[in-house]
Amino acid sequence: MSVKRMEEDRILLYMHAGSGNHGCEAIVNSVCHMLKKDVLVLTNSKAEDRKYSLAASKDTALCYLEEERQFSRHKFAHVMYYIWRKVMKDPESFIRYRYRTVFGKKFYPLAISIGGDNYCYDMMLKDLLLANKAFGERGVKTVLLGCSIDPELFLREGLNDALKEDLNRYLTIIARESITYEALKLIVPEEKLFLIPDPAFTLRKKELPLPDGFIQGNTIGINVSPMIQDNESKKGITMLSYKALLHHIIAATDMQIALIPHVVWERNDDRVPIKELFEEFKNTGRVVMIEDGTCEELKGYIARCCMFIGARTHATIAAYSACVPTLVVGYSVKAKGIAKDLFGTYDNYVLQVQQLQNEEALIDAFQWLSDYKEDIRKHLEEVIPGYVKEAYKTGEEIEKIWNSIRVQR
Repeated sequence: MSVKRMEEDRILLYMHAGSGNHGCEAIVNSVCHMLKKDVLVLTNSKAEDRKYSLAASKDTALCYLEEERQFSRHKFAHVMYYIWRKVMKDPESFIRYRYRTVFGKKFYPLAISIGGDNYCYDMMLKDLLLANKAFGERGVKTVLLGCSIDPELFLREGLNDALKEDLNRYLTIIARESITYEALKLIVPEEKLFLIPDPAFTLRKKELPLPDGFIQGNTIGINVSPMIQDNESKKGITMLSYKALLHHIIAATDMQIALIPHVVWERNDDRVPIKELFEEFKNTGRVVMIEDGTCEELKGYIARCCMFIGARTHATIAAYSACVPTLVVGYSVKAKGIAKDLFGTYDNYVLQVQQLQNEEALIDAFQWLSDYKEDIRKHLEEVIPGYVKEAYKTGEEIEKIWNSIRVQR
């Protein structure tokens, strides 16, 4: 087979931020396991991906990796492209530079934007729109996979038309929860839309030995993140609430507490607030801190918890999919949508950080979870097998799209 032919037989995944965010890692890991085709991942950090589960195992890699070019490392190129963009009125030039590896001589007929909640962040919107347009101008079919989009985004003045045009450029959009799906139905033809659970519901788990102090079946998993701290409406309330919760668990129950990180980027590291909690409570003998690991290893710890309280979406997806009763401390539509689809409502299952006004709110939410944990576990045991089966349809739809494109070519 020629090199060109081999390249054309690869499906391209882009907008992957790197595996230091284990949610990003979990999406790519799960999608790659679903697909029977070779996958090339255009990544923000090849070093991160090699460190975790996307790396080669023995002689087989889960996927191929190509790193994006970054202007922060090439100041002169940044200046030159900025001038070119202004003079030639060519905004997509930045994307062609960033994705030069795949905009050169190589051609990939299908490019999949690893959706997640990328469209919820203002800092990412421009690149998302430019990338989709640039791929389309090159004749590449694009798919938006596993996305959550806040319906309020469609009401923002000055953005609605551009966003509608962008979303209609995708050949297919797969929403991972029903709130996003219903909002998209108003601006995108239904034949382009699918409602399929997040692919990470299919993530495999790897169970490492438990650390001292982690009692399987009697340990509550806790995850906190700088992201929810950034979205709190009352300064400092997140950590005050978590500390009050840990005091309550230690005083009122016999459960152990496992502090579990799920994003370890220097600029956004769960281990920072987690270490603060650990230092305050380590002398109780009731708290353990889980070290960084692959998404599969972290799921292995989460799956052995009796309950889970998490801020990171894919930490909570790991818990849900392992049938662990879970409370989400959320900040966006994704938490509400996923909980609503699993339970019929997000009330009591999601506590929005913006609503935290006193330290008792998180304790009350935990207490409700604790009171109904057995009912919740039974419900999850009933619905999760079907939910996971549905999640595999992401791979089936991509395979259908791929086969259709190959026939046309």
